[in-house]
Amino acid sequence: EDYQVFESAAAGADALLLIVAALDDATLARLLTLAEDELGMDVLVEVHTAEELGRASEAGARIVGVNNRDLHTFEVSLETSVELATRAPCGSLLVSESGLRDAADIARLRACGFNAFLVGETLMRAERPEEALRSLVTRGGDA
Repeated sequence: EDYQVFESAAAGADALLLIVAALDDATLARLLTLAEDELGMDVLVEVHTAEELGRASEAGARIVGVNNRDLHTFEVSLETSVELATRAPCGSLLVSESGLRDAADIARLRACGFNAFLVGETLMRAERPEEALRSLVTRGGDA
């Protein structure tokens, strides 16, 4: 809701996450406009399906996060990012989220047009997270 966006900005947040699956079209567009145009925040608009990507595009999303994890089944597939990259709005910044295991995954998605990557579980499970991150960045094409 609007007040949460205002609270985030007042707390010093530079960015926020809007999950398309959790919002109707009017709310998505309103919150995106409020955060970006009125408060100067960056907004990561998260999608998982082509339909959600279309809704994000219609709302004017500039930063699109493709969640490779299906939030209904919790199954993870990088093919979600590969497929949706071809449908993303021209000029949008693309973020691939979840399921990235190694530098090869990042290199593959970078070749599909992704600009940034959200990596969590791989780093949390790594015995030496700093080395895992270094490997992802250097071998994944400066992710």
